[in-house]
Amino acid sequence: VSKTGAEGTVLDEAKNINKSLSALGNVISALADGNKSHIPYRDSKLTRILQESLGGNARTTIVICCSPASFNESETKSTL
Repeated sequence: VSKTGAEGTVLDEAKNINKSLSALGNVISALADGNKSHIPYRDSKLTRILQESLGGNARTTIVICCSPASFNESETKSTL
């Protein structure tokens, strides 16, 4: 947000997107762990929509965006 200067509805939308992406990360982590009995699909609309694609015998590919720019270093590291 500090880099984009988002305000108002754009800021609210960015918060909701980040919340959904965080929930997606939690689901993927729980699935990768294999030992968890509960997978938090219901934590966001995104994970509910993707539940059938993420669970079971499905194979999932995640595409990430990384930047070599020094001012994006922390975001790139957290993405990886």
